Formats: sequence, structure tokens, C-alpha cells
Amino acid sequence: MYKLIELQTGVCSAQGFFADGISAGLKANSAKDMAFIYSKKECEIASVFTTNKMTAAPIRHFRAKGEFKTNFVLINAKNANAMTGKAGVSDINTILKTLPTNIINPVMSSTGVIGVRLPQEKIIAGAKLFDLSKKEPNAAASAIMTTDSFSKQKAFRVELEDGSSFSIGAMAKGAGMINPAMATMLCFITTDAKVTKEEMQEILDEVTLTTFNAASVDGDTSTNDTVMLLSNGLSDVYDRDAFKVALERIMLFLAREMVRDGEGATKLVTYRVTGAKDDREAEIVAKALSNSLLVKTALYGEDPNWGRIASTVGASGVEADEERLSISFNDLCVYNKGRLLFDETMEEEASQIMKLDAFSISCDLGLGSGEFTSFGCDLGYEYVKINADYRT
Repeated sequence: MYKLIELQTGVCSAQGFFADGISAGLKANSAKDMAFIYSKKECEIASVFTTNKMTAAPIRHFRAKGEFKTNFVLINAKNANAMTGKAGVSDINTILKTLPTNIINPVMSSTGVIGVRLPQEKIIAGAKLFDLSKKEPNAAASAIMTTDSFSKQKAFRVELEDGSSFSIGAMAKGAGMINPAMATMLCFITTDAKVTKEEMQEILDEVTLTTFNAASVDGDTSTNDTVMLLSNGLSDVYDRDAFKVALERIMLFLAREMVRDGEGATKLVTYRVTGAKDDREAEIVAKALSNSLLVKTALYGEDPNWGRIASTVGASGVEADEERLSISFNDLCVYNKGRLLFDETMEEEASQIMKLDAFSISCDLGLGSGEFTSFGCDLGYEYVKINADYRT
């Protein structure tokens, strides 16, 4: 048995971790734009990165290091350092060499505009402002935001039955370029659990499938998508089941917060697909629904157009049959195995559901036991405004 106790200290919740955010002049109006995470002890590190073939320089730099431990992550906003070639990796090496000598095997993560070299001088000068003794998780979480309208953090202390405990905390950014194959998102998770690198990676891979890889804002997959999980083991405590549950709770919360904060989004929608031939086919349908522009625009217009749901299911490429399909908005079944239920009364009920900030759309394919849940949002005028002039 174990108990999860929510904490408000983000990536500084675990023993021996420090973080802060500062302004290096990358963003306008002296907004915070650089952050660090520091551990007083070297960390095992597990990671998941973008599936985009145009991988950004920080990810290529990370992968080139092979097997390693680190005690420092440097993060900058406003500049993705993507599509910058070998020079982009060289810029990272130049910057990291200027860090203090008590920093071991540092890594870098970036988010922002693609196709622009890092402003080395500003970042080097900014890093000199870091105070590694600070525990300012809110400042760090704010510094990594781009088009986010709010910061995203979650943390737990995990208390085991014998009274021992470990902690795990995270911060993330992401609001656009979010697609279920990892998203324009950065997520940094810290823990003092005594977990091996191999087990940490195995659990992270498994949990990512149903959290970050189930989230969609606009169907675009970024060059920089990154999840890093760092463990310094200082608690000397670990329980696999409790660790996995805590990690999943944290990542699911952050994934949903990213979708809720989708650029211009007004609704968070959960797509529950059941009755598919297998889990993989359920996943295909759920992600097709969360990515469909026709579905997203209907959500924005608060139009309970269940026909778009049915069409998207049929177009997804999986086995489907209109005589077995059922569609519901929350608990309101609007189509049931070939029976047309939609009348004026039901349309009004469905319309009221779609006015909610958050609701679910469920599709039962009636073919098997496969199931999957994804998360999506609506798409409206504000998304176009934000992305039409993103660089300026």
C-alpha cells in the first residue's frame, strides 16, 4: 500500500534538486526565458524524444553523448535551435563549456522559433545569473513557456506502508504543435527514488503512450519534443507500482493541461474508444478523432455534429460497421448501432454538453475488446491569429 500526497514545489520536490528561471533578453519585456534544473548528486536519466525526422540540435547533442549521468539541464525559450545543422550542436557545446565546474555532463533543451541560431552571448550571460542554491520551481516553469497562457506543474510525495517515502515532481510547457506522437512540448521530471535507469526508461516509455502520446492540439509534431526523467536516488526508497502510478498521474495531468491550454482552445475533450478489434485499432480511431479538423471546428462552434464523428471513425482505416457503432456525448447516446436517435430534444441536450469547458465523446465500435483514450481540443480563430504571426 502507498499514499500520494500532492506537493506544490514542482521539480524541486525531490531531495537535492534545485531550479530557477531568469531573463536573458530572449523574450520581450524582460520576461523569464531561461531555466535550469540542478541536482547536487549525479542523476540517472531516461528520455523520450520527438518522432519528427527533423530533430533539433539539443536532441542530437543529447543522443551523441551515449550512456551518461548528469546533474544539470539548461533550458531556453524563444529559440528552438532546430534546422541549424552541425553549427547548432556546436553552439550547444560552446555554451555548456562556460558552465561552472561542479556541473557534470550538462544537457540543453530548447523551444521556440525554428531555423535560427542560438544567441550564444545572451545565453552565456544569462547562465552566469543562475544561483544553483535556489529552489524557485514557479520561476523555472514560467521561463520555459512560449505561447502557453499558464505554467504547468505537478508533484507528489509517495509514502509507502513502512513510513518511508520518495518524491517526484515535474514541469512542462506546450500549447501548440501538439500531436499524438509527442508534441511541441518539453517536460522535465525529477525524483529522488532509488530506481535504475533501465526500469525508469521502461516505465517512462509505457506511460508516455497513454499520456503525452494521447494528446493533440493541432496535429503537428515538433522538432524539439522532449521528456526527461532524472533520478538522483537520494531517498534510497523505491516501489515500482507506486512509482509508476505517481508518474502516470503527473504525466496525465500535464498532458491534459497542455491540451486545455491549446492555442486559442476553449474546450478539453476526452475521446474514449472501446469495442475496437484490438487496442491498436482503438488508438488509431481515438487519435483520428482528436486530430480531425472537421471535428475540432464543430467543437468550437458547439455543434453536436455526430456525423463528423462517425465519418472520422470510418475514414480512420480500421475495421468498423455502422450497424455496430455507438456514439455518445458524455452519457448521452446520440447514435446506437444503426438507430437514428437524434431529434430536436436530443440535439438541445447535446448542445448543452458541448457548451461545457470539458466533456467526453465516446465511440463503441462493437467489434472486440480494444480500447484507447485520447485528448483533444477545439480549433478556432485565435489559433490562426497566434500562428499567423508566431515569429513576430
